[in-house]
Amino acid sequence: MNRRTFLTALPVAPALAATSNPIARRPGTRIRIGLNAYSFNKPLMAGKMNLDDVIDYCAEQQIDGVDLTGYYFPGYPNVPSDAFLFKLKRKAFLNGVTISGTGVRNDFALTDPSSRRGHVQLVKDWIDVAAKLGSDMVRVFSGREQPKGHTFDQVLDWMVPNFQECAAYGAKRGVIVGLQHHDDYLKTAAETIRVVDLVNSEWFSVILDVGSLRQGDPYAEIETLLPYASNWQIKEHVWYGTKKTPIDLPRLRAIIDKVGYRGFTPIEALGEGDPKTIVTGFLNQVRKAFS
Repeated sequence: MNRRTFLTALPVAPALAATSNPIARRPGTRIRIGLNAYSFNKPLMAGKMNLDDVIDYCAEQQIDGVDLTGYYFPGYPNVPSDAFLFKLKRKAFLNGVTISGTGVRNDFALTDPSSRRGHVQLVKDWIDVAAKLGSDMVRVFSGREQPKGHTFDQVLDWMVPNFQECAAYGAKRGVIVGLQHHDDYLKTAAETIRVVDLVNSEWFSVILDVGSLRQGDPYAEIETLLPYASNWQIKEHVWYGTKKTPIDLPRLRAIIDKVGYRGFTPIEALGEGDPKTIVTGFLNQVRKAFS
C-alpha cells in the first residue's frame, strides 16, 4: 500500500477531507546543521546563559543556524520589545548565524474554545516575533493529550481550523508554521500527516522530531514523514516503544539521501552532564555522519 492509499484509508471526520500534500522542493539533499536552544535548557532557565550566549556558541562551533525557543526570551509568553529583537537579530547576522526559527508551547487539544483562542493568539504573536527576527518558521504543537470524553476526530474538528487560522496569518507575515509531533496528541507519522493534509496550506508543515516517534519502527516513521518536513529536531536517541536506543546517524543520513531534503537539521542534545560538552560531542557525531 502506497502512502496516498494508506492516508485515504484512514478514518476522517465527516466535515474534513484529506489529500496528500508533501512539500514541493527541488530533488536532492543540502543539509545545513543547526542547533535548538533547548539543548541549553538548564543553564538558560537557571539564568547561567542567555540567548546571546547561545549565538556565541553557534559562532564558535561554526553552526549554520539556531532555533531560539520562545521560552528563553525575557517576559515570555509576552512579545519582547523591538529593540531587544533587533539587537539579537543584528548579533546573529554579524556572527554568521541564521535565526532559523522560534517556537511556542501552544495546546489546541483544549476543550474550552476561549482557552484555544488564547493559544491561537500566542502563535500569531510569535509569528510576528519570527518575522521581526528575519526567521522563517514558528514551531508549534498539537496538544498535550487527547482530552477524555473526546475522540481523535472530534478534536481534529476544532484543531484544524485553529491551525488554518495560524497558517493564514503566517502567510501574511512570510513565516511558516511548523508542527512538531511530540508523542502527545500526535503520536505517529500517519496522524501528523493527516493534520498537515487537512490544514492544506503551503505555510504549514512538519518539524520532524526523531525522538518522538514511539509507536513502531522510528526509522520507517521518519522516512514516511520526511516529504512533509521543512525542519527537524535531531536528538541523541530514538524509541522502540518504551525502549530508548542511541540514534543511528548514518542510517538517518541514508534516509535523507534516499528521500531528499534541503534545509536546516537542528540538533537537540539532552544528555546528562555539562551541556556544552554534551552538545559539542553530539554535534561532532552529526557532522561526521552527515559529511
